[in-house]
Amino acid sequence: MYDCVVIGGGPAGLAAACEAYERGLSKILIIERDKELGGILGQCIHNGFGLHYFKEELTGPEYAERFIEMLNSTGVEVAADTMVLKIGGNTVHAVSKKDGYRIIETKTIILAMGCRERTRGAISVPGSRPSGIFTAGAAQRYVNIEGYMVGKKVVILGSGDIGLIMARRMTLEGAEVLACIEILPYPGGLNRNIVQCLNDYNIPLYLSHTIIDIIGSKRVERVIAAKVDEKRNPVPGTEIEFECDTLLLSVGLIPENELSRGAGIEIDSRTGGPVVYENMETSVQGVFACGNAVHVHDLVDFVTVESQRAGAAAAGFVDGQGGDSKAASDKKSGDAGQEADHSINSQRAETGGELRSLNVINGNGITYTVPQKIRADNIKKTVDIFFRVNKIYKKINIIAESTGVKIAKYKREHAAPGEMEKISLPKKLLEKAENELIIKVEVV
Repeated sequence: MYDCVVIGGGPAGLAAACEAYERGLSKILIIERDKELGGILGQCIHNGFGLHYFKEELTGPEYAERFIEMLNSTGVEVAADTMVLKIGGNTVHAVSKKDGYRIIETKTIILAMGCRERTRGAISVPGSRPSGIFTAGAAQRYVNIEGYMVGKKVVILGSGDIGLIMARRMTLEGAEVLACIEILPYPGGLNRNIVQCLNDYNIPLYLSHTIIDIIGSKRVERVIAAKVDEKRNPVPGTEIEFECDTLLLSVGLIPENELSRGAGIEIDSRTGGPVVYENMETSVQGVFACGNAVHVHDLVDFVTVESQRAGAAAAGFVDGQGGDSKAASDKKSGDAGQEADHSINSQRAETGGELRSLNVINGNGITYTVPQKIRADNIKKTVDIFFRVNKIYKKINIIAESTGVKIAKYKREHAAPGEMEKISLPKKLLEKAENELIIKVEVV
């Protein structure tokens, strides 16, 4: 029996497995469906990774290689080219060409499956169905990994980070990027990507616009865009025609959670990922989740710190069951103040049941919050709460309140939906909250 099985060998899975091993777990298995570790980072050959965690600028493959090297110095096992079919109880069902069908027993599971792209069908773009329509991530793999050029005259629908980065990449490869079209009145990606990938290459960004028709027989020949009103309906007479041979879709990412749903894990409709506690434990004891499987991150550095918390919690869970873990409770994961007491099972035993938990609620101006539940008794010093605002704000306060009483206030000069925000709440303030904690925007 394994101490921990990590599902996914991307940045989240690598960080979680390394941390669990450092905390004393000896039998850990990473299951990765691709042939190599690293996840999406392998095709992200641009720089900008590692500024927070390593304090230096790295490319995606370089960032992944740092953690693969860490993993190689541990005793963690890796099963690559292996697909997990289902999880349940203390078992993981997986299949591979090498080993066939396997039922793997484990004390804990860490879900680190990442996310997937929305497709044309998910957003119901009208028009014909010619070739030349790609998701931005698929085009990124074709260009950066497979060495294929996907088109010469390109239009991008959506302004997510992958689409913005591909606008620059296609330009550098000699294509002409005609426009980036966004249905919302604000960009969906990081501001630095708007500047570096669009503005620096004179690529126009059409906000409050969408594509209303795709025309072409065998290959895309042109697309028709139009302005949209406040209800996102096309405005007649505002049509713009672009002659192009390629359409890239960057219309959002969805956390990968078929395994989670199959295991009966509670899913948050706001994030599309599991509901998690402060230590990244899901609604099923012994099953933890981290990275883009929980909520879509902007920066891989934050994925790493969050995943280390899940790995530490898995080690604490095994230790609390009387396992072989030598989890060091004083070892720090990420920022020193946000370490939780991960021996949650022993605390449950002492209190005779579940610890009191706060439900974290998104209030005015907030789209979602992670974690969704906090056990104040399981926090040593502080807990980080990640969230996104629902529109662009300037000069606001982020308020944490409970039963109508403000318990904390954080100033922000700027906040946008495309950039994830974080606040750190001290334990002494959390202890003042009752039943639920509301996070909301207060305009100054």
